[in-house]
Amino acid sequence: MTAHTKGPQWTVTSGEGGLRLDKFLAAPERLGSRSKAATALSKGKVFLDDEEAAPGAGSRLVRAGERVRVWQDRPGSAKVRLGAHQAHDLHILFEDAALIVIDKPAGVLTVPLPRRYESVSVQEQVEDHLRSRGKRKPHVVHRIDRDTSGLVVFAKDPRSEGRLKEQFKRHTAERVYQAVVYGHPEPESGTWQDRLAWDNEVLIQKATHPRDPRGKDAICHYRVLRRFGETSLIEVRLVTGKRNQIRLQARLRGHTLVGEERYIFGPAELRPIVFPRQALHAWKLAFTHPVDNRPLEFESPLPDDMKTLLRKLGSAK
Repeated sequence: MTAHTKGPQWTVTSGEGGLRLDKFLAAPERLGSRSKAATALSKGKVFLDDEEAAPGAGSRLVRAGERVRVWQDRPGSAKVRLGAHQAHDLHILFEDAALIVIDKPAGVLTVPLPRRYESVSVQEQVEDHLRSRGKRKPHVVHRIDRDTSGLVVFAKDPRSEGRLKEQFKRHTAERVYQAVVYGHPEPESGTWQDRLAWDNEVLIQKATHPRDPRGKDAICHYRVLRRFGETSLIEVRLVTGKRNQIRLQARLRGHTLVGEERYIFGPAELRPIVFPRQALHAWKLAFTHPVDNRPLEFESPLPDDMKTLLRKLGSAK
């Protein structure tokens, strides 16, 4: 048998078209969990119409009629495969001796999670990229959620890491996101400010009392870019950068992100628009270079899945 005839195979039905690849694979009748789907992708075991899927293809939307196959016992796939294939998939926008800026696809972790070594992260991809050039491990400056797409920056040495982190801490680095939310925020521009606390038991961010010692201030500025029938495309400029901040702050005002799964507090809030992830994209990143102090600014265009969503919303008005 050849590689293209081994392993279980499924054909995407019309009702499954538009699902994320990792969610399609995670169905009980297939691999049974997203972690197993991530493992199969990272080890090069997944094929789409007989073409090997890239390790970071979990966020890719499957099409009706497409054939998806998992070659479980593929030779040489017992370990996570990093190297030329992974580095080729790494979308590097900028790199010099001090830092590297990456355009991260949705569905890929920024950094590896404890005890989940099967989930290949951008940090590991960058590490492999640097290792091939005889350089040290990257230093994490900031993070974005796995299912959020867009810009992240890593430092190449501790001094650059410290200077970059200081800019984020002092709120001088600029981070701008685009999101699709339910409803129309009023007024059309303004500031969201809340006191948030991370719940380690259920692993979500929660709004808390202003005097709660566990709480931290969360501040961002927003503006509506475009209105659709029941949704809006908004721009969110972070002042602070708390975990899941935009997702929760939007929800607290009745503007849950399209595709949101975590910050929905009951079945009554289930929404009719099908989208495989939270519709959130880290669009713009600006900061001062940690060595020579020159201003740097980067932009990442909306990914294809969000462009398709906006076209559908526009045509449905």
